[in-house]
Amino acid sequence: MTGEVRVLLYHATNDLSGIEAAYHLTSTRLESVPGLLGNELLHSVADPNGFVVLSAWRNLDAFQEWEKSSEHRNQTAPLRPYRDTTMPNPFGLYQVTASYRTS
Repeated sequence: MTGEVRVLLYHATNDLSGIEAAYHLTSTRLESVPGLLGNELLHSVADPNGFVVLSAWRNLDAFQEWEKSSEHRNQTAPLRPYRDTTMPNPFGLYQVTASYRTS
């Protein structure tokens, strides 16, 4: 499959310093993953306990290859305690179909 994808992982916590530390540790562990273009920790403006980790991938194949790798669970373990378990699916997977970038 071609085209960049975005993965959104939903988290819920009132422990801002904890989730930030877990995000930074996880990001360090992911630095050399092939196909990962980058990630961001987003804090909801409407919900003080709502967070999303958004990662950008070169394509769906790169994400799926990493996801089924043996390293996947260990690399993302620091963020797992913050997962939003109230949602039926704690993540979303989206393919970029159009985008605009400004300078």
